[in-house]
Amino acid sequence: MGLLSRNRSPRDEIAPERVHLVGAGGVHMSAIGQLLLARGHTVTGSDLAPSDYTRRLETQGATIYEGHGAGNIGDAQLVVATAAAKQDNPELLAANERGILVILRAEMVQRLIADRDVLAISGSHGKTTTTNLLALMAERGKLDPLVLLGGDSPDLGGNVRHGEGKHAVLEADEYAEAFLQYAPKIALITNVEVDHLDYYGTEERYRSAFAQFASQVVDNGTLIVCADSPGSEALGRERAEAGAHVERYSIESDADWRARGLRANDRGGLDCTVELDGRELGKLSLGVPGRHNVANALGALAVVMRAGVDFHRAAAAASDFQGTRRHFERIGEVVRDGKPITIVDDYAHHPTEVRATLAAARQRFGGRRLVAAFQPHTFSRSSYLLEGFRSCFETLGALYLLPTYAARETSEAGIDATALAAEITSPTPTALDSIEDGAKRVAAELQPGDVFLTIGAGSVTDLAPAVLRELGGRS
Repeated sequence: MGLLSRNRSPRDEIAPERVHLVGAGGVHMSAIGQLLLARGHTVTGSDLAPSDYTRRLETQGATIYEGHGAGNIGDAQLVVATAAAKQDNPELLAANERGILVILRAEMVQRLIADRDVLAISGSHGKTTTTNLLALMAERGKLDPLVLLGGDSPDLGGNVRHGEGKHAVLEADEYAEAFLQYAPKIALITNVEVDHLDYYGTEERYRSAFAQFASQVVDNGTLIVCADSPGSEALGRERAEAGAHVERYSIESDADWRARGLRANDRGGLDCTVELDGRELGKLSLGVPGRHNVANALGALAVVMRAGVDFHRAAAAASDFQGTRRHFERIGEVVRDGKPITIVDDYAHHPTEVRATLAAARQRFGGRRLVAAFQPHTFSRSSYLLEGFRSCFETLGALYLLPTYAARETSEAGIDATALAAEITSPTPTALDSIEDGAKRVAAELQPGDVFLTIGAGSVTDLAPAVLRELGGRS
């Protein structure tokens, strides 16, 4: 892998004293930094712009630079790089010239969890929430886990937990094959649906990576798959035929782990009855909305019970679950003419995720009009998932579209927001030029009783509080 592999050498220790992070503001990279700081390492890092995650690292003792430069690595003995870092990054070039070992983020995570029994959650969608639920269940179940999350958990107070128990709860991200660094004791696959073709190129390569991940469960371990996803169900069958121990969970059909009788509760979530092998274990009650979250909780429950936690203790933790930041996160509410205008922020950036978010909003808010602002995330994703994007917004009363969040891409990689808007007919999108101008327009056009959702993985998250301020409310 070029500069990221040239200086590899075997090491017995987790990391030397001084570690530099390239892309320190990423959610996974910042978790690495926090764990290293807690272990007494000296941590420096860099990112293109300050963020909550870089500020969190600085508060805990790291030195973080804005922008990338050769001098930033200082006297580092190890450089850890995000997969998004380009080969011409000046810090990677400088480390290579000086003979400093450079490794990718996933390899550093593997070093941090090497002495633990790994409980790994993967999948195209739902892995952050499922990992968060698992982490809370494991903590309340007295496993004292080490936790690395791909998002912020209000219950755990951030995106990392410094546990001393024998288990590591890990969100196993498929981008750039990061999850292939891990050999889990228990692995869960929520679903497999094509994504990240900017890296994988073809759907076949993408699915093959999941198959490889599933095969890396240790010999005496367990693979748990969602039977409601054709992609994960197929992987489960393949591994079972190869002699692996596989368990299935479902909210739709018969499976080893089953949630039955889903019904709305007075907290805005859903209740159900959980069964294992046809035997009733008890009731599960969630405060977060959406059928997909029942599936997430059921999967997490299966993992944590196989790790030794009692059903009732795990179910009680799920009942207290507050959700994950940017996953159907309620930003605020104002009252106009005696009716509320509610603002919600969500990370959904794939058509399947958008549909799940809007279904959860419909379940949570009943007959109120749903209005959303969506920001496409990468040009390539808008192109290869165009068929899904054409129809996933059709339950909305109104839709606004922000310019595409390019992330690591240039416009030649696919289609931009203008081209995407031309393909969406229900409802017809309204273009927003910027967060500032968009906030003014949206606030002026929202009606009493509306629920306004900001949807996407980029800067669209800034629109929600901006609209709230324009309406005279506070988050």
